Amino acid sequence: MLDNVPFEIQEEIIKHLPVKSLIRFRSVSKSWKSLVDSSDFITHYRSQQQHLLVYIRRYGSEPKYVSIVDDNTFPEQRVSPTLPLFVKMLNPCRTIGSSHGLLCLYDYGELVIWNPLITKAVPVVVPNFVDDKMFKTEFGFGVCRETSDPKIVKIRYIYRFTDMESVTSIPWQVEVYTLSTGVWRSPNSNVPRKPIVFGVQKGGVCVDGVYYWLATDKSIVDDEIVDDEIEAYNMIISFDMTSEEFREVNLPDSFVYDGPMWNLYIYNLRESLVLVERGTEEDYTPVYKVWMMEDGVRKSFTKLYTIHAPYARIIGVREFKKSGELVMEVREDGRNAISLVVYEPNLKHISNLGISRGTGDIYVHSYMETLLLLDQPLSTIFDKQMDFESYKQVIKLDGKWSLVVKMVLV
Repeated sequence: MLDNVPFEIQEEIIKHLPVKSLIRFRSVSKSWKSLVDSSDFITHYRSQQQHLLVYIRRYGSEPKYVSIVDDNTFPEQRVSPTLPLFVKMLNPCRTIGSSHGLLCLYDYGELVIWNPLITKAVPVVVPNFVDDKMFKTEFGFGVCRETSDPKIVKIRYIYRFTDMESVTSIPWQVEVYTLSTGVWRSPNSNVPRKPIVFGVQKGGVCVDGVYYWLATDKSIVDDEIVDDEIEAYNMIISFDMTSEEFREVNLPDSFVYDGPMWNLYIYNLRESLVLVERGTEEDYTPVYKVWMMEDGVRKSFTKLYTIHAPYARIIGVREFKKSGELVMEVREDGRNAISLVVYEPNLKHISNLGISRGTGDIYVHSYMETLLLLDQPLSTIFDKQMDFESYKQVIKLDGKWSLVVKMVLV
């Protein structure tokens, strides 16, 4: 049957298949396998299918991952993804970001780039990692829009300082890692020379190849400290994974001098930057305000809607579905269990996802289907060369990915 269909037509059909089907169909014929495995096909494959990855970390037990297809069947199609060994070793871990279907996981100086759909993960050795009372290290992750090459940006900055004038002359120490080269290098970009401290609540988010962080500029506060009510000068810092340039993004005026950003969070909704503010009404009832940035960097934010939450019920917003619905954590009435729910802002309707936790944490991240990392051999070699217990012994001895990678590639 295949012989009767021109290969050019077969190729057009294959381009529209989901990733799971593509992986299976590589076994149909040598020509199909050669096509799907080609760098050009991997780079240019685009899918509109989104998934939500739920990471449940319960204290005293193994972490649990659940991936849910984010379409009109939501939340019926859910699976527990197979974890590559380097993902298993990051326990606990923090997700730096999701971009073009890849997630970047982090655990105190150890990074892993992971494609959950094809069970591939690549470990990244972080050089000169410092995180102490004086200096902090911040990461960002994204995929270059032009080359589809995953990149990690590492920023080492002064966290605590006493002499403001001397600190303002010290630039950040910035390095960029590109997966295709496997090398960390210094970018030729405008590195900020201000004592900027990054937000601590959620980290950052990647939107259309640009990574965003919530941040506070301490130098401006010090210059304008005449007003006793000014506690912080808040902003958003961005890093473009293609041009490798830093920029500043203005927040809505009400947030700029509103103290440390304990109640601000940023998200990606259909490749637009979304800001969520957690506040309270006059009667102390929790309220969540959702803002969206218009027309990219340096443009203004527009408030979309406000969620008036029952007192002490909603714990926080965790992610956005592709449809714009919010995935939130709530405390169930009369119970200690904390559950994930979906909130529809137009109908003001809440539906339970059937995922809960006791003590511990729940994190939710959206990701698109992609073939990126399919041409990376590392995860399959890891699985064949050494079992998980052996890897853990290596980590205990060395504490870095470098020794593990060396042993695997020998």
